[in-house]
This record gives sequence, C-alpha cells and structure tokens, in this order.
Amino acid sequence: MNIASIIRQKGRSVVTCHEDLPLSEVVRKLTEDNIGALVVTGADGAISGIISERDVVHALNSGGADVLSRPAADYMTRDVITCTEHDTVVQVMTVMTQHRFRHLPVVTEGRLAGIVSIGDVVKQRIAEAESEAEAMRNYIATA
Repeated sequence: MNIASIIRQKGRSVVTCHEDLPLSEVVRKLTEDNIGALVVTGADGAISGIISERDVVHALNSGGADVLSRPAADYMTRDVITCTEHDTVVQVMTVMTQHRFRHLPVVTEGRLAGIVSIGDVVKQRIAEAESEAEAMRNYIATA
C-alpha cells in the first residue's frame, strides 16, 4: 500500500499557518483543530517549515511564556522532510521512526497535497496485516 490510499481515506485537508503567526495562535490552532502539527507556508504557499506540539513545548521550556508573542518561524523545523503519494506505508513508517517525528507532509509536483501522521500510518499498516492474515486463513481453509 502507498500513501495515496491514506490520503484517499482521510482527505487532502492540511491546517497551515504563515511564518509570522504568533506562537500563541499556533497553540490555539493546534488545540481548536485537535492536531499535533501545522505546516508553515511562505507567501508563495510553499512549505517553509512545520511546527509541532513538541516544538511549542521546547520553546516554552527555553523561553517561558514570553515566547508566545514570537512568530512561528522562530521555533519551526525548517528542513522539512516530505513524502509523496507513491511512497509506501512501510517507507514512510521507517522515515518517521528514524527521524523521530509524527507528522509528514505529502507533496505532489512540488505542492502540498496532504499530511499523514504516525497514527494514520500505523492504522493503515494494521489494516494491511489484518487483510493479509484473512487471505492466509481463506487460503488454508480452501487448501
């Protein structure tokens, strides 16, 4: 299975913000949308970073409540690793595990096309394993 199957199920909607959005508003958006990360976009709409709950916690730990007035650009991850819809679930799971992050933007032809979380990837992998097990049980039953 590939990432396209996850995107088909969950949709292409991605909550984004601009680099100048104050960290307090990042926190508000994360909370209101019940998500763990925002993709940060520049004026041209291109991905310029990603900011997660973990980034916010690190910022608060290092700078206290004063950081809440600072822009997202000050705390976002700038070197964003992305995937494509053609990548397999196993490939994406490996990348997420190696780099220790939980959200991966999906890019198609250089444009943001969706986002997958580790929860999405694990859910898909479990569904694949269950399907394989069922196929094996059916094969054994008819043999």
